[in-house]
Amino acid sequence: MGSVTRLLSASGLAIAVAAAVVSAPGTPHAQSAPAFDLLIRNGLVVDGTGRPGRVASVGIRNGRVAAIGPLAGATAPQTLDARGLVVAPGFIDVHTHVDEIASQPAIPHFVRMGVTTVIAGNCGGSTDDVAAAFRTIDGARPAINYATLIGHNTVRRAVMGTANRQATPDELRQMETLVARAMDAGAVGLSSGLQYVPGTYAATAEIAALARVAGQRGGVYATHMRNEGTTLEAAVAEAIDIAEQARLPLQISHLKVDAPSRWGASARALDMIDAARARGLTVLADQYLYDAASSNLGIRFPSWVLEGGQASITARLDDEATWQKIKAEMRELIRERGLEDYAFARIAEYRADRALNGLTLPQAAQQVLGNSDLASQQELMRRMLRAGGASMVYHFMSDDDLTRILRHPMVAVASDSGLNVFGEGVPHPRGYGNAVRVLGRYVRDERVISLEEAIRKMTSLPAGQFGFADRGRLAEGLAADVVIFDPKTVGDRATYAEPHQYPAGVLHVLVNGVPVVRDGAQLEARPGQVLRHQRTGPR
Repeated sequence: MGSVTRLLSASGLAIAVAAAVVSAPGTPHAQSAPAFDLLIRNGLVVDGTGRPGRVASVGIRNGRVAAIGPLAGATAPQTLDARGLVVAPGFIDVHTHVDEIASQPAIPHFVRMGVTTVIAGNCGGSTDDVAAAFRTIDGARPAINYATLIGHNTVRRAVMGTANRQATPDELRQMETLVARAMDAGAVGLSSGLQYVPGTYAATAEIAALARVAGQRGGVYATHMRNEGTTLEAAVAEAIDIAEQARLPLQISHLKVDAPSRWGASARALDMIDAARARGLTVLADQYLYDAASSNLGIRFPSWVLEGGQASITARLDDEATWQKIKAEMRELIRERGLEDYAFARIAEYRADRALNGLTLPQAAQQVLGNSDLASQQELMRRMLRAGGASMVYHFMSDDDLTRILRHPMVAVASDSGLNVFGEGVPHPRGYGNAVRVLGRYVRDERVISLEEAIRKMTSLPAGQFGFADRGRLAEGLAADVVIFDPKTVGDRATYAEPHQYPAGVLHVLVNGVPVVRDGAQLEARPGQVLRHQRTGPR
């Protein structure tokens, strides 16, 4: 046995020794039972692959799953009784905006809904120095695992500012260098935010060139597309074209139909994804399970208004002739969506006047200007943008599109949430409830998809797309990221009116084998790791 054990890691050696003791002839069963660091007993183990769950126990040793089975007589200093509960891999949220996780390393609103791994750097916005950010996060010791994309908007702004023009060959080379540096530091791919400045000013060829750099290093292209409603199909076609040119996997971020005039267009978008996959492309999407989006106020203005920074924006807003042009274009933009005014828009966080938080734009216009008509709403929006803008929640999606998208097997579940401070502002409730909303409303109550399928969409599906080979499944040898929940009570409590509410039914959460939630209460442990991308070549 000596020649074999020299080839094993320390954890592997422990497993091998335990196996040898179990198989030794004449050894009493009680003495042969393996000792684990933590033992989860008799839960319904849903392993993340989509296979039916089975009642079993899970033994954890050295931060990894060491055994799954009856494990009768097994011992451990920590034991969790999971009878009547579901034991699943920790949820992987591939679309977040928690780039500043070092400032809130406990990140309770993610931890308490069972999320054990997040990907930041989405929608084109990321840290501009991935290596330095990773060092900071390593030092902060977060409660959960963290990975990041490199953002196209960040890279373009570093080279070109917010210029509304195409990149020169030299500028493109500079951007390619920045993407390569980020990938070599461990980013998992390139993200774009093509409804945001300055990414909205870039041509398809520019994005494809930068995606090619990420793809050559094994990365993914994740995109907030150029349009998510009125010209949805053209935006999907562009995203697929970029992935095809760059030869890398595509992740379509928060797939939705955000225009009542186009409700139902999700069917065509999903058909396009299927057709691309049939051609051999790796195309996935993700979604959050709410009928409202969340973004900034500026996205409701024509993109040309936002060029050049706050001083330039203010000058345009203050010029009366330009303002009349802006208002006319704004009216046309909402009418193309099938909307008459901004009643769909609710203020989440407006630092210049927090008394307006939680109000719709008509309500806020009435309070500030004494009138709620469209002209007053636009005047209030002008004042708010002059004061630095606001975070908003936009109600303009349909549940039919949500459920159609959820049923598609290649759509993962992701929150699109940033860092929430408990009690601050009126943020989108998805940051407190997205993952468990799937399990409560769409699995248990409405039976849109099965429990096993919902868990696959939050575990092995995103893990495979982003290269997390040792996460996303409960299997021997893999990292012990685990969530244990009550299928009868699990669900979201957060609402649009009162979003700062933690979910129900999530009882225990483990990250790298260490409990971070026990009996529904968050612990002080912060065992999360920075997940650095390891691939060196295209997939």
